[in-house]
Amino acid sequence: MQRIGDSELIINARGAVYHLDLRPEELAPTVITVGDPDRVREVSKHFDKVEYTRQHREFVTHTGFIGDKSISVVSTGIGPDNIDIVLNELDALVNIDLETRTIRSEITTLDIIRIGTSGSLQEHIPADSFVASTHGLGLDNLLHFYRHEEHEEEKQLLQAFVTQTQLHHRVAHPYISGGAPGLLKKFVGEDFHHGITVTCPGFYGPQGRILRLGLAQPELINRLTSFSMGPHRITNFEMETSAIYGLGKMLGHRCLSLSAIVANRVAKTFTKDGQGLMEKLIKEALERICNP
Repeated sequence: MQRIGDSELIINARGAVYHLDLRPEELAPTVITVGDPDRVREVSKHFDKVEYTRQHREFVTHTGFIGDKSISVVSTGIGPDNIDIVLNELDALVNIDLETRTIRSEITTLDIIRIGTSGSLQEHIPADSFVASTHGLGLDNLLHFYRHEEHEEEKQLLQAFVTQTQLHHRVAHPYISGGAPGLLKKFVGEDFHHGITVTCPGFYGPQGRILRLGLAQPELINRLTSFSMGPHRITNFEMETSAIYGLGKMLGHRCLSLSAIVANRVAKTFTKDGQGLMEKLIKEALERICNP
């Protein structure tokens, strides 16, 4: 089997992947990703036991147990570029032999659950609510650096999006990928809205915010809010979900994105207790993840 070159997969002096500074035994089969490094301990404080703690740059990892379930929580930082690093290195830890630098013959599947913040794009999804993403729709272009194919339903959704919004070519070449149905089923009920999450490559202009610079697409939010295809609507946007769903699916992992809605961009409202909202989502997510 072909050896992966030293410059392609960087392994540090302690035998860990470079950016995450993790060795295979330090990663659990269930991985929670958070953007903020400080949020890692807000998740791991609910663990019964923490076995490993690692940090390199913005990438902080705590691995431990809730009961007999092994879980890692990893901070990704912000944006799809960081997700490219995290998803590929998580996969390398379980599917590449780091000593021989060869791909393992049997592929291991991780459960990867993002817990983060987001802005609602529907008036009926208020600040202080939760969204579980059925799909991630990317305006960030990351997936186009990899060979990939959309499923038929995803092709139809993407074509409808491009036709209705007319955002293609002007801002991005959009792509779409679905979340893992088995994980999504754990988050049904009135506590979680379901819908398409749009991933943007920035926080200000790419999400329709105006400070000192004018927008090339001033109707962006209205176009996203008004999109529909059958039961599918765009519920929210943020900066990681499409990259997690797209790379995760191509690599054979099961992924889900859970968002705490801190802002409603239609009603122009913002949460008054972001920390309390995130704590509530973390506890709810851990409970559902750990229950069969």
